[in-house]
Amino acid sequence: MEITSLAPALVWKNFHALTQIPRPSGHIKAVADYLVDFGKSHGCEAFIDKAGNVVMRKGATPGYENLETAILQAHMDMVPQAVKGSTHNFETDPIETYIDGDWVRAKGTTLGADDGMGVAAAMAIIEDESVAHGPLEVLITADEETGMYGAFGLEAGTLTGKYLLNLDSETEGEITIGCAGGQDVEVHSSYEEMEVNPADMVGYRLSIKGLRGGHSGLEINEGRANANKLMARMLSEILESGSGWISSWHGGNMRNAIPRDGEAILLVPKSHEEELKQIVSSHCKMFNEEYAAIENGNILIELTPCELPAKAMPEDVQDDLVSAVMAAHDGVLRFIPTIPDIVETSSNLAIIKAGGGEIEIGILARSATDTMKEYLCKSLKDCFELADMDVTLVGGYGGWQPNTSSPLVANMSEVYEKMYGKKPIVQVCHAGLECGIIGVTYPEMDMASFGPTLLSPHTPDERCFIPSVEKFYNFLVEMLKHIPAKQ
Repeated sequence: MEITSLAPALVWKNFHALTQIPRPSGHIKAVADYLVDFGKSHGCEAFIDKAGNVVMRKGATPGYENLETAILQAHMDMVPQAVKGSTHNFETDPIETYIDGDWVRAKGTTLGADDGMGVAAAMAIIEDESVAHGPLEVLITADEETGMYGAFGLEAGTLTGKYLLNLDSETEGEITIGCAGGQDVEVHSSYEEMEVNPADMVGYRLSIKGLRGGHSGLEINEGRANANKLMARMLSEILESGSGWISSWHGGNMRNAIPRDGEAILLVPKSHEEELKQIVSSHCKMFNEEYAAIENGNILIELTPCELPAKAMPEDVQDDLVSAVMAAHDGVLRFIPTIPDIVETSSNLAIIKAGGGEIEIGILARSATDTMKEYLCKSLKDCFELADMDVTLVGGYGGWQPNTSSPLVANMSEVYEKMYGKKPIVQVCHAGLECGIIGVTYPEMDMASFGPTLLSPHTPDERCFIPSVEKFYNFLVEMLKHIPAKQ
């Protein structure tokens, strides 16, 4: 059974089409061109703006011209994550989907339902002439996953709508009205590599894999293991025991994904090989015990011989690097005091690239409170500067402050209850949504976010709950008839 046979047919047909177009962040020209052609072929004004966003406009259905213009908003890029050992090339290869019971998954990669389902739903609305609606604008933003660049670049005057429906939430039955802000913490340092005497040394590759990883906004509260932190714990003991020198260390590859794997290339004195093996074995056992209820015993640590590197990090450099990573905060810092189920402030020590005389570390800090975000970023900055590294704060954005008196949300809650016999959950979330950024440029815009149920976005275990898609889409269709009227 193919996903194109699922209901609603237009949504799944369009989602399948998106899976056939490679669209990792930073490589979205093909999908942007496809969307423009799609819009024009269905009678819309369609264009790409200066920031790389796709904008489509469609007139009102006869009889609904009195409604305010509604904006359907989603993002076109996807997070490129694959299982260890995969040969999938996200820049050239389509995503291979399959049905697993009530879920749609991808074979060994992220599915791209974040936010391909939102894009597909907007496309279905454009395509389906039976859907009644007022004037429509569709905004499909560029490179949301790597820095929300499309939202940041959206110019005033591009949109005319007053009500924005963001289609990038991950739990059907919930309406999101606020989210955390974020800040990228970028660490850099250069060093002179050290020559080594190969006579009494051997090379080893230390790798860690099998971790669940996850979305650093949605799943940071679950206490999932961070591959960079676990590697630092092993390296700390290895260095203290004299069992190895670091030649290189790499872990994680996306700022908003909890790192699932990593590896370090070590130079090991022959006299310490057995001690090294014992350290690695004991840590593997210890980590699986510590995270037994979360990682399900799947943490795999491998130590394999490799070609002896010609150079290593100097002792002070490797000590400072490992100590700083050990000390840097990772995970939840605080929950919202008035909403203790929702994370307020967190950090994700996402990326480490060290070797060849250069060190780069990437951390994404999030908070619903600007002062807590500033405090967290300052503490991270101080931590790495104490290790004589340069720290830059880039790509900062404020949170989306909830509007509890929103006419849009009131209408949405009423429509959902009439359709499904229960009230939707109206909440704020810790994940970053583009609404806060768009709201800076369009401060009078009324916004809400919703979507079908997705689990484990930003990981190869990403999956979409099939029954939720029809409920989400039918709600969207009905909601378009209940956009507030023009005053």
